[in-house]
Amino acid sequence: MPELPEVETVRQGLARWVTGRRISSVEVRHPRAVRRHLPGGAHFADVLTDRTVLDVRRRGKYLWLPLDSGDAVVGHLGMSGQLLLQPAAAPEEAHLRVRFRFADDGPELRFVDQRTFGGLSVSEGGGTLPAEIAHIARDPLDQEFSDAEFVAALRRRRTEVKRALLDQSLISGVGNIYADEALWRAGLHGTRPTDALTAPAARRLLAHVRDVLGEAITAGGTSFDALYVNVNGESGYFDRALNAYGREGQPCRRCGSPIRREAFMNRSSYSCPRCQPRPRGALRG
Repeated sequence: MPELPEVETVRQGLARWVTGRRISSVEVRHPRAVRRHLPGGAHFADVLTDRTVLDVRRRGKYLWLPLDSGDAVVGHLGMSGQLLLQPAAAPEEAHLRVRFRFADDGPELRFVDQRTFGGLSVSEGGGTLPAEIAHIARDPLDQEFSDAEFVAALRRRRTEVKRALLDQSLISGVGNIYADEALWRAGLHGTRPTDALTAPAARRLLAHVRDVLGEAITAGGTSFDALYVNVNGESGYFDRALNAYGREGQPCRRCGSPIRREAFMNRSSYSCPRCQPRPRGALRG
């Protein structure tokens, strides 16, 4: 699933190509793509027609496009969603779900989603911040993110540090890939209890999270298959810089020990057994 760097890469591309443009028509090709818009596809298209996109913003892994009506289009890419800018004459994608055409006859915006886990909706009055995503915490690249509040909240939790990093009510945008990468840089095993972290250790971890996310954005995100691409259909290349995630059995770039893979919440965690020793008493799996 796309994490913050992938969604931010898409946001930047959308901001460049759709800000200030007026929507002339919307075509909903699959009802699941707008299932979160409860009034249905016809209403979704109707309320967006003739509206102008004012900006493209992000909260964690969600995008929203404020409109001149005061409403906003809210989008989540899910497992395989893509927001592509295409010439009107370009062939339709096999999994085209929603098409936006603009009054200037420039490139149209297409929502393509093979698995239909992602979706779009309209948030009434949600231009400033849609109510549907207001519960999601700020991410560490947000100018209003408070390091001190995060460190204090993290150390109050009675959980494992990787679970805390994935808790979108505590810190948003961090998923499995970038949690593993930040923990590798910090030399922490994901099962380390959060209430056992010192404040300096928590601050160092946060700094590594921020660095990993920033570097991944510069690289256009991480693409392991053709499902994640930017608005121009291009893949990210941060996978070349991964130190832990997906490198089972390969030598740690810091000490040479083989990277291990462990079960974690129906997924996998990757870490170095020497650089990231498992805390005493930590449960496996």
